[in-house]
Amino acid sequence: MVVSHIDSVKIIRNSAPYINAHRGKTFVLMFGGEAIEEANFANIIHDIALLSSLGVRLVLVHGARPQIDQRVALRKLETRFHQDIRITDKQTLECVKDAAGSLRSQVEALLTMGLANSPMHGSHIRVCSGNLVVAMPIGVRDGVDFEHTGVVRRIDVDGINDHLNDGSIVLLSPMGYSSTGEVFNLSHEDVATKAAIALKADKLILFSHQDGIVSKDGRLLRNLELDELYAMLNEPFYASEKQSLQAIISSLQAGISRCHTVSYRQDGALLQELFTRDGAGSLISQTSYEQLRQANIEDVGGILKLIKPLEENGILVKRSREHLEQEIEQFALIERDGMTIACAALYPYAEERMGELACVATHSDYRGGNRGERLLSAIKKQAREQGLDFIFVLTTVTAHWFQEQGFVEISLDELPTKKKQLYNFQRKSKVFKLAV
Repeated sequence: MVVSHIDSVKIIRNSAPYINAHRGKTFVLMFGGEAIEEANFANIIHDIALLSSLGVRLVLVHGARPQIDQRVALRKLETRFHQDIRITDKQTLECVKDAAGSLRSQVEALLTMGLANSPMHGSHIRVCSGNLVVAMPIGVRDGVDFEHTGVVRRIDVDGINDHLNDGSIVLLSPMGYSSTGEVFNLSHEDVATKAAIALKADKLILFSHQDGIVSKDGRLLRNLELDELYAMLNEPFYASEKQSLQAIISSLQAGISRCHTVSYRQDGALLQELFTRDGAGSLISQTSYEQLRQANIEDVGGILKLIKPLEENGILVKRSREHLEQEIEQFALIERDGMTIACAALYPYAEERMGELACVATHSDYRGGNRGERLLSAIKKQAREQGLDFIFVLTTVTAHWFQEQGFVEISLDELPTKKKQLYNFQRKSKVFKLAV
């Protein structure tokens, strides 16, 4: 696809706020051994290098399960698991060392080679790894000795931060070392989660074989809250993703505000997720990605930008900036990543115990997502708190939507006296009322 010069400029302008927001932040990126074998992995490396050049502090955590399985099979060793955890005896540990070491070298080489034929050609990317993960054995569980399978005991935060402060990318393998010189096989999910928490990372980003977290009916769930993941954790449908879901849950519980899952098969998914408003995968946050709140004076510009197209088409009555500034406390809005995408206002007529619902608007890119219903619910609650019995609305175009929400058409005579005096007979707006 050929992108025009104008479109290229728009892309850069739209991504600029995210470039500024991400600079200096710490991201932990987690990908399994399956991702490294994918043909698109070279493109992921290019995008990781680009993130580094933009000032993002990156910690990469790779897995090695399929590569370990291959080596175990080649050596005709017995593969043993208990509760989905690999039991690592001495011979299997050699397979783990071989696989993890090989993959680490592969990733380091890709980031060091200058990224030929890529936008980052000629860039110098420094990659650092080492004994940055201190581990301890799982020990004996249910009478089963896991031998050289371990869990993360401690992350060398100072060591990692020293490398990040020097502008290096830090690469962590699914292995840890004890103070007694032993080596342990770790799950890369455990390493990534503990690293993100210890470093107080701004994001944990997981690469998946799917576009993100997908519902049972195959829909990509673009925005999720922590509470929604608890139910998924015990559903058979998500059994294969249990470790990834647990990593996200643990990270969010520990204070990391946002986690992402993106596809390792889709070219550019990482950049699209980080530098566009709607992303490419799933965003999981502690609280809703879209915030419904009361407007304040700083929101005037965003509301004006939102309602301008509707005013130009005659759907809404025009409001000046001065008018909006005076009435801003009447407005509620939905904000998505700093952008106002929907708004509505309530003007009370206390004597008649009625309120006018006005200036209901949703950005054209975000219609159909029940945002209007969320705003209406908030306005109804606000009306009840103010002692109102009904809300009414005047509309020329969207009568059907209000009727779907339970509004019924009324005559002009039922409007509050002051509103009747201001009624514009040229617009011929229909009037609808709803009990709150």
